[in-house]
Amino acid sequence: MASHGRAHGVPHGWPKQSNTASFPKYGTANPLITLDRPINLYPLTNYTFGTKEPLYEKDSSVPARFARMREDFEKIGMRRSVEGVLIVHEHGLPHVLLLQLGTTFFKLPGGELNTSEDQVEGLKRLLTETLGRQDGGTMEWAIEDTIGNWWRPNFEPPQYPYIPAHITKPKEHKRLFLVQLPEKALFAVPRNYKLVAAPLFELYDNSAGYGPIISSLPQALSRFNFIYN
Repeated sequence: MASHGRAHGVPHGWPKQSNTASFPKYGTANPLITLDRPINLYPLTNYTFGTKEPLYEKDSSVPARFARMREDFEKIGMRRSVEGVLIVHEHGLPHVLLLQLGTTFFKLPGGELNTSEDQVEGLKRLLTETLGRQDGGTMEWAIEDTIGNWWRPNFEPPQYPYIPAHITKPKEHKRLFLVQLPEKALFAVPRNYKLVAAPLFELYDNSAGYGPIISSLPQALSRFNFIYN
């Protein structure tokens, strides 16, 4: 039978609203502010897409890529790469901008960092190389937040959102950043790619079509509060 008043040394009505001494103090900043972080989305029709010279991969094939990764690992260690997640909206739904090569391969804009290169500055450089305009105008890339970390344990295609327990020296660390797009912009897309806007509902749980990283974006982005402008 339940008893009232004090039980197990805990006073009735604990914690008292007036007693804040036992609660941690976080200063003036709200520690929960990132749980409702607003991100502005603008319509796809606000953006203009031109073309520019083709942008080719450093490696001619997948085996060549891993052979170069192995050589680089012996010289400079783990490869660091970054990718940007650029979001627009269409018909009131968030869409992620993806680069499409051929009919079945999709990737986020980004790439390898140079040795000792800062991640944010490196991503800005790579975004400019990939989508920057060629008419002399510049694009101010606003890098908002990290939304994912992926690790390649071996010189093989599989990547994971964690370092497997038996791996002490991952071969690649890939970090994904959310990029806040301006209200309007002109992009220049390499001629050998097509820039497509993929809705989140199409990416969700669709690793067969987009791979594990891109298909995980709906979950990674769910903590943001999208503002449709």
